[in-house]
Amino acid sequence: MKQDALLSQLEHQFAELAHQLSPLAAHRSLSARFDKQLFLTKSTQIRDYLGEAQENLRRLRTVAQEGDAVQTAWIAERLVGQISALQREAATWPLRQYDSAHRGASALRNNLLKHQDYERRLVEMLLSREAQLANAAMLTEQQQLLREKTALEGRLARCRAALERLEDALDRVIR
Repeated sequence: MKQDALLSQLEHQFAELAHQLSPLAAHRSLSARFDKQLFLTKSTQIRDYLGEAQENLRRLRTVAQEGDAVQTAWIAERLVGQISALQREAATWPLRQYDSAHRGASALRNNLLKHQDYERRLVEMLLSREAQLANAAMLTEQQQLLREKTALEGRLARCRAALERLEDALDRVIR
């Protein structure tokens, strides 16, 4: 009887956790969230981890009813660890805004537009330096313009790499 009460309490706790994580269930993260020792799934969605824990809860009830104490203890310990990990994930969710998979398509589009503007301005600055370099008469002025041109080329390369990353992230979100 005591075992049934504990299982019911665990099921109730899991149901509350599933409800708490329901807004995040379909979210895709960039990588698997949990230790592979704790969960077998390597998914990037919380719903898959919840499903694995739900299956372990079902197995725990079955094994407990069969009376296998060793198996019951092992599954119960694993399930408690999984529930704890999922609770930590729910508690730390607001802190994960840095994860680009957490950003919506509109935020990514805004960032993409901003970087495209950066790229346009960098190209204009680069063309300006090249024109100035063509007209520069003094060696020190030419050297200064070459240094500026090299720095602008590096900034432009980094900007274009960031644009590629943003386009890839936007493709992932839209798909």
